[in-house]
Amino acid sequence: MAKQIFVNLPVKDLNRSVEFFTAIGYTFNPQFTNENATCLILGDNIFAMLLVEPFFQSFTKKDIVDTAKGNEVIVCLSADSRDEVDAFVSKAVAAGGTVAGEKEDHGWMYGHGFQDLDGHLWEMSYMDMSALPQ
Repeated sequence: MAKQIFVNLPVKDLNRSVEFFTAIGYTFNPQFTNENATCLILGDNIFAMLLVEPFFQSFTKKDIVDTAKGNEVIVCLSADSRDEVDAFVSKAVAAGGTVAGEKEDHGWMYGHGFQDLDGHLWEMSYMDMSALPQ
């Protein structure tokens, strides 16, 4: 069973991406950071490797998705409350991201998301398991 997760995402401008994610409260692991990549720390065992597009391309023969036309992944992170969901999206928008879709409220589950500077989709979701429909 996996002990950690590393999501690899292509970015156009690494420094700009670092500034964006720093502005919304994240930090990076300097051991895995150079001119081609950085390791965004999302949680204790959850990371996103932000790789400049030419370096990302060296790992695959497939084309990099044009995020203006399609997407390949939606990164969804858990939150401790509805307020944390809303604050997360607000910080991302203030840092230059854009709102992605409408808030989703299913009573026991609440979520909302944004697009980062490269068009990758990020969501934050709060689940009240005590209110989960039986």
